[in-house]
Amino acid sequence: MAGKIESEKKKVSYYLNLAGEVFIFLSLLTLFFIYGPATKEEIVYQARQALVKSDSKLVKEIEPPNTEFSIVIPKIGASAPVFANVDPFNASEYLPVLKKGVAHAKYSALPGSFGNTYLFAHSTDAFYNVGRYNAVFYLLGKLERGDEIDIYYKEKKFVYKVSDKKVVDAKDVFYLGNSGKWNTLTLQTCYPPGTTLRRLVVIAHQDGGVELK
Repeated sequence: MAGKIESEKKKVSYYLNLAGEVFIFLSLLTLFFIYGPATKEEIVYQARQALVKSDSKLVKEIEPPNTEFSIVIPKIGASAPVFANVDPFNASEYLPVLKKGVAHAKYSALPGSFGNTYLFAHSTDAFYNVGRYNAVFYLLGKLERGDEIDIYYKEKKFVYKVSDKKVVDAKDVFYLGNSGKWNTLTLQTCYPPGTTLRRLVVIAHQDGGVELK
């Protein structure tokens, strides 16, 4: 009888340990899917910065995904297609777009036209949705004054230089239309990452435009 009880205890202990191991595995797997895209971007960024410090010639020029409409940010290794004329106030319209790339805000200027070109990406409500959306703007906060942003539009490359960076209220639409006297580019992402509490806005001024051969 005592032996049978001991055997049952061992079985219970075995299944409890197994359940614990399965729980830990599933937890780690969940964390991987939640933080994986952002972690990948951070690792690539750190590796790229290390190469720049050792020898900038080792860093390959980033190719745009297309020259019809796309964005390249050399410092953070970002490259993504841009989808034009997306309503920034209509979630059912912009959320599917953000799974594929970066959205150009409807009614904001297009590259080559006077005004402010407004692009936004990674508008997600929680970390568990990160994998569903484009993580390219996760590192937007790394940009500093003078950093280059390249916009490709209609076979032409437009070069912008970062002039300012701000964290603003989620309902602040001032930067959507503001351009002052210059052709400007505004990039927007949610802040802090994985929330919709506020917005990180990066403002850049056009430095030039060249025809692509």
